[in-house]
Amino acid sequence: MLAKCRLASLLYPLLILCAMVSVEAFAHGVDDSTRNFLQNNTGIQIVPFMYIGAKHMVTGYDHLLFLVGVLFFLHRSREVLLYVSMFTIGHSLTLMTGVLANIQVNAYLIDAIIGLSVIYKGFDNLGGFKNFFGKQPNPKKAVFIFGLFHGFGLATKIQEFELPAQGLATNLFAFNIGVELGQFLALMFILLAINYWRQFSSFNKFAKTTNIALMSAGFMLVGMQLTGYFIY
Repeated sequence: MLAKCRLASLLYPLLILCAMVSVEAFAHGVDDSTRNFLQNNTGIQIVPFMYIGAKHMVTGYDHLLFLVGVLFFLHRSREVLLYVSMFTIGHSLTLMTGVLANIQVNAYLIDAIIGLSVIYKGFDNLGGFKNFFGKQPNPKKAVFIFGLFHGFGLATKIQEFELPAQGLATNLFAFNIGVELGQFLALMFILLAINYWRQFSSFNKFAKTTNIALMSAGFMLVGMQLTGYFIY
């Protein structure tokens, strides 16, 4: 029983953290040291931007929750690679395009849509679309589309700092590489935890509960972002 509880809790910390962090954290918040660096940055700074990108992804609870949902029932390495690639291409496109083309999108609304992506994946994992609508949206296309919104979420925060044009493309590319490195580290942990848990009967027992918790976190995220949109 103790082993089962321990295994079931491997993914729960991500969900619990969502209930504990502030609106700023859910909105891709930036800590003071990073904020000061970005506001005072001049010229090309490849390594610092890579570090900031990696840290941003590793601490991005909404991104991690979505990835947990995407990977939860994937068994084959080929499938994992395909879905992660779709997500990566999506958020890389809008991250780079959003900043370089100066496409302005409200950060709260984008983050609310990111919350919807978490709800969607939990609902999809529970078979909700097939049970209620008789048809499941194409999961690969959905991951790609939501990846586009996740990229805009990153772009909105970069745009807030009005980075100088000199070296912007290079710094942005370095930031994106850092995001991918951070995503890779996060994926390793998530996949190790899920694959280890799958060896035990508690995985099937708690699968429904975990995805309901995932949806709950998504609803919380949407509510907090919409509250921020209407208040601020």
